[in-house]
Amino acid sequence: MAPRNRLALAASVGVMAATLLAACANPFKRTPPEPLTLKTLASREYAVKPDPGVKASEEQAARAYRDFLAAAPREPHRKEALRRLGDLEMELVDTRSATEATTATDYRAAIAQYQDFLKTYPNDSGNDRVLYQLARAYELSGDLETSLAMLDRLVLLYPTTRYRDEAQFRRGELMFALREYPKAEAAYLVMMHGDKRSPFYERSLYMHGWSLFKQGRLEDSLQSFFGVLDLKLAGRGDESDLEKLPGLTRADRELVEDTFRVTSISLANLQGPASIPPYIDSPVRREYEFRVYQQLGELYIRQDRVKDAADTFGAFAQNSPSHPEAPVLQARVIEIYAAAGFASLALDAKKQYVTHYGVGSEYQKSNPEGWTRNAEPLVKTHLEELARYYHANAQKTKKTEDYQEAVRWYRSYLTSFPRDPQAAQNNFLLAELLYEDTRYSEAAVEYEKAAYGYPQHVKSTDAGYAALLAYAQQEKRLPAADAQKVQRAAVDSAMRFATTFPQDPRSASVLTNAAEKLYALNDGAQAAAVARQVLALQPTPSADRRRVAWTVVAHTSFEKGAFADSERAYGEVLALTPERDAARAALTERLAASVYKQGEAARAQGQLPVAIEHYTRVASVAPASPVRANAQYDAAAAMLALKDWDGAARTLEDFRGRYPKHPLQGEVAGKLAVAYSEQGSWAQAAGEFEKLAAANSDPQLARAGLWQAAEMYEKAGARAPAGRAYERYVKQYPDPLGPALEARYRLARIARADGNVARELALMKEVQRVDLTAGAARTDRTRYLGGMATLALAKPLADDYRKVALVEPLKRQLKLKKDKMELALKAYAAAADYGIAEVSTAATYQTAELYRDFGRALMTSQRPKGLKKDELEQYNVMLEEQAFPFEEKAIEVHEINAKRATNGVYDTAVRDSFTALGQLRPARYNKVERAGRTVDAIR
Repeated sequence: MAPRNRLALAASVGVMAATLLAACANPFKRTPPEPLTLKTLASREYAVKPDPGVKASEEQAARAYRDFLAAAPREPHRKEALRRLGDLEMELVDTRSATEATTATDYRAAIAQYQDFLKTYPNDSGNDRVLYQLARAYELSGDLETSLAMLDRLVLLYPTTRYRDEAQFRRGELMFALREYPKAEAAYLVMMHGDKRSPFYERSLYMHGWSLFKQGRLEDSLQSFFGVLDLKLAGRGDESDLEKLPGLTRADRELVEDTFRVTSISLANLQGPASIPPYIDSPVRREYEFRVYQQLGELYIRQDRVKDAADTFGAFAQNSPSHPEAPVLQARVIEIYAAAGFASLALDAKKQYVTHYGVGSEYQKSNPEGWTRNAEPLVKTHLEELARYYHANAQKTKKTEDYQEAVRWYRSYLTSFPRDPQAAQNNFLLAELLYEDTRYSEAAVEYEKAAYGYPQHVKSTDAGYAALLAYAQQEKRLPAADAQKVQRAAVDSAMRFATTFPQDPRSASVLTNAAEKLYALNDGAQAAAVARQVLALQPTPSADRRRVAWTVVAHTSFEKGAFADSERAYGEVLALTPERDAARAALTERLAASVYKQGEAARAQGQLPVAIEHYTRVASVAPASPVRANAQYDAAAAMLALKDWDGAARTLEDFRGRYPKHPLQGEVAGKLAVAYSEQGSWAQAAGEFEKLAAANSDPQLARAGLWQAAEMYEKAGARAPAGRAYERYVKQYPDPLGPALEARYRLARIARADGNVARELALMKEVQRVDLTAGAARTDRTRYLGGMATLALAKPLADDYRKVALVEPLKRQLKLKKDKMELALKAYAAAADYGIAEVSTAATYQTAELYRDFGRALMTSQRPKGLKKDELEQYNVMLEEQAFPFEEKAIEVHEINAKRATNGVYDTAVRDSFTALGQLRPARYNKVERAGRTVDAIR
């Protein structure tokens, strides 16, 4: 128990005793208490006064204990009082020493009390504490030997005392102070073998190392020192500044600093950094290994041992290249050499640094965060310094190897830090360096990177223009066959320059030349792009440059089929070209061609109205151009396709009159024929078809033209020219048979229309004859025409039959009429034999009507004169009997026609047969059907 606590306890005991004495005084004089009830308890009041406490001091307590010991020499509590008096004496001195100066004699009273206690109670179980306090009193009094003796006695007599750790530690401290280092080592070692949680363990470990150090046993001492570092630095992170280590108190930090100091001294007196690895034998030590090298290196620096310091820092970086702090220590090597003026060594160290810790290094891959924090800034700085150093050196020496070395470091910098703010400037310096070394191809590339690969900077325009100079130097040194590639690159660079720096006064001329070169190189797309850049420049370039640019745009637009663009561009060129300039004629032709090509494109896309508009515009933009004739002709063709017959006819008529010798004149007749035909101007169409037939060298086309001419005349009602055309056709084209026979048949119809019966019959006979003798050339159409001709030839026979009247002499007339009827029937039977539905139905109808007519003729024949009434009646009955079979025959034949309707044949002749049957047999064929209403139940 601490002395102050004991003093408080004594005061409390005193208070309790006084209270008890007061309670026991005059027990018989107390008034008997009233009986307690709930009511009395509720009505009572109790005053609770605060405890004033016991006012006491260490001196008063000590005086009280002295009085107690003097008054009660045999009191059982004497032993405790004696020990407590000693403690109070110690506390009194401690208190005075904290507030005022004191001497060694101050502890004599305490020592005397403790000595008296030991003498009086030599075997007391609490003597370990008395010995501890006594040793402390002697130590504080300056009597180290006696203090040590008390501690020796304590650990000897009480090996398991609770004061063992502190006693051993103080033994070690006292022996160390007395320079008895081996004994101090042993005392500390005992402590170290005890509880490692003891508050004296770390200090004992530290002083154990010092005890060994003082004996010159440096290797052994380092084990203890590293043990201290293990305890203090485990899990503290990789902060290289000891002042910033997290979680350390000020005392801990001082301990760590002192430990590193003596550790560094020990290592320096051994083999320096080579002595460190054997001690780094645990994960904890690997955590702070870099600090060991760091502290040793800093010691060397303080000792002006520059090389040793550099070697130490470098040793760690070499032994642990992937450690996060490796670049930090390697950087110190560079700083040391630079500060000491060892320029060559510093330069080599920088090379080594960027090699080991540069972008893409193993260190960066294994420690990306550490690289960003510790290495990246210095890698960047050293690469730039190396490049500048060798650049300056190359400018002095003009040696290729120096240029190459500078290029190497510039490229390394730019590859590693392409987005750094200084990258553009360094890229420009690299390009300058390559240009100086006559490496123009590489220089051009780097100049372009410097000009266009970064946000604009002070050297952007210079770099861009310098690239053009580098390309020019390349062209001078290349044969013409190999220069084309460079020329293209130069043009691209020129275009880029002018686009990026349009305000530069050199942009207009640079781009104009580039456009011309590109067009000469057959790179139309690029040439046009460059030319348009010229036209977009502000301020506006000169007229000559604009004329060149518009010319390039016009030519390239025309060549790629952008004819609307080429039209506009040629217009601009012509506006900038003097009237008497020889180039105007060719430019005008190109302008006309551009408009014409737009028409062609629109036609190909099916936009015929647009095509016509473009074709007709040619006449206005270039009235004297040969292209105009083709445009006018194509406009007419488009009008025909759109069925604008009037417009097509007018355009073609104008073309025929305007360009009589044009090669397309041979096509005009055919197109006009179509236009006139669609207009319904049959006679004009026929005239064009005749021209087409007469002018065409192709027999097939000529034959078709003549045929169409004849048809058009026929449609126009111009029978005479139609007949002449058909006659020429029969004469010129007897083969193939079909069309020639058709022409004869149509000639027969024309003759009929003209009332020329003889010619008609002659032609019909010719048609009939040719068809019957056609043999293998006979077709369905010729058979049809033959049938129609046979039918037509039968009609005059029927007409002859109907002309014969049954009058007196009745017998002769009857025979004549029957003979003519037989001829007509044979003719119609011959027509029906052709098997042509239209012919057969007509022949059948006419046959039936012949029979019907003959019956009627009998009934209406002239009666013999002189017949009496009854004779006349008998005669009439006889006629009826004679006429009835003919009527029945007529009905039979008409029914043959009627039945054809069931087979889908229902033409005029069949319809007429039904009409006749309705008259002949009205009960059967003339019924009127009644229509009944049908009710739709599903509503």
